[in-house]
Amino acid sequence: MSIGDIFSLFGGVGLFLYGMSMMSSGLRSACGDNLQKILEKATRNKISAVLMGILVTMLIQSSSATDVMVIGFVNSGMMTLSQAIGVIMGANIGTTITAQITAFDLGTWAPFILFVGAVMYLFFKKQVIKHIGSIIMGFGMLFQGISLMKSAIAPLASTAVFQNLLATMSNPFLIVLFGVAFTALLQSSSSATVIFQAFAVEGIISYYTCVYLLIGSAIGSVTPNFLASLTTNRNGKRTALLNLLFNLIRAALLMAVIGIFPQILDFIQYISGNDVGRQVANTHTLFAIFAVIVMLPFSEYIVKLAQKLMPAKKSELKDEDDRRLQFLTNVEELPTAVAISQARKEIARMGAISVSNLAMALESFFELDEEKAARVLEVEETVNYLDNAIISKLVQLRTMNISQKDMNRVYHLILSVADIERISDYAENISGYGNQFRAEKVTLSEDARKDLLEVSELCLEDINLCLEIFENDEYHKLHEVEELESDMEERLEEAKDNHVKRLLNATCKPIVDVIFTDLLTDLERSAAHADNVAYALSPQNGVQRLE
Repeated sequence: MSIGDIFSLFGGVGLFLYGMSMMSSGLRSACGDNLQKILEKATRNKISAVLMGILVTMLIQSSSATDVMVIGFVNSGMMTLSQAIGVIMGANIGTTITAQITAFDLGTWAPFILFVGAVMYLFFKKQVIKHIGSIIMGFGMLFQGISLMKSAIAPLASTAVFQNLLATMSNPFLIVLFGVAFTALLQSSSSATVIFQAFAVEGIISYYTCVYLLIGSAIGSVTPNFLASLTTNRNGKRTALLNLLFNLIRAALLMAVIGIFPQILDFIQYISGNDVGRQVANTHTLFAIFAVIVMLPFSEYIVKLAQKLMPAKKSELKDEDDRRLQFLTNVEELPTAVAISQARKEIARMGAISVSNLAMALESFFELDEEKAARVLEVEETVNYLDNAIISKLVQLRTMNISQKDMNRVYHLILSVADIERISDYAENISGYGNQFRAEKVTLSEDARKDLLEVSELCLEDINLCLEIFENDEYHKLHEVEELESDMEERLEEAKDNHVKRLLNATCKPIVDVIFTDLLTDLERSAAHADNVAYALSPQNGVQRLE
């Protein structure tokens, strides 16, 4: 095998990967956010979750991309692990379509397919046609890459090094491990499968060796998911572990079945004719379908195993509990007055979580505590989830036949949810300031620290009082809010004046200057949003008091 053949092999792999990426991008652009919306909503039962996994993976031609989306949904709380495993199983079937497509020898047509796609992409102005053109170009690149790979690997069959390597891989378990390592290196099971398929077609490896490589490839395909899960919460990481467990069990199941009933492989060869490429593709698909049919009824046990291997922390359990609506569940079954009262309780609960998050963000800032800063981001996800869930219920309430007075109340409740969500957003900002201080290795002066601490205490006191008024109809305390506003405004001005003096004396570093000012602004705005909540349902705001 010459240097030119090696370059051709790498070029073919690169062209194949780029073609897959272009097809995926084109389909995503053509469909917009619809794929994610479908995947998010159509996973209410195991069967529909599997079907969605198959459909989405067939469309975007990447099980890894589907799995990464699932990790994102589970990480954000929009999908449970029980829903996720169904999609993951479906993705394992959907990804076999690549081998089925490449089993057709379309190398001769690849240049023409590329030409058609390029014309559509370059010479048409409509975005939809451009997206279709990019899909077709990706399709053409895929087959052109396969042609390059086939022509490059053909000389391998006569090389002594490769023949010796194949001789050492007579053990099925070693072959599976090689498939795992090769796929992990490529970061794409589709690419690895096509390369193995090409090896079999060129006679470099036998069909039986290719079968074990395919089994290993499925395990190696989880590598991108583990990389994607590094920045997620424990549920996101647990989803990646779930995928690994499924593929490990799948591999063990298939190895056992082949060992006990080797005639199965002979049968697949028989129904596929003498076309080795088709034999590999059919094996890939039938194995995936068989594994899902056998394992789907036991999917909950796989979920429990993942949860046992990566048990939930106390904070995680609290997040799960916080993200469940406790008061605003069956809106359509409640009288309007009761539904509105329950909504206010739910919003007050969200407010308590949000102000607690702000307090923790301030602690993380003053203490430069990285763990608390990370926890702030997790709680912010909970607040965002509650924001969407509560507003969805309130919008549902507005569509019902309610009076104008109740409609006005619901409107102000929706505004209150937005105000409370913004307070948690500011908490996220403040936790980020601490991260910047740690990165730049700077600290506050004692005077600056004292100013910020005093403003922070007034801010938290004001927000807690506002939420108390909102929850309990204690509008007689609104004058206390006004007094706190006045005190906080006075202290803010004093803190700003002190800061200007430090700047004039050149005792304040530029990054400290920016963060000090931004933090004061965030505290001021947080208090302003809380004031909106206090007045939301008050008679002063034109809303009758709720009984």
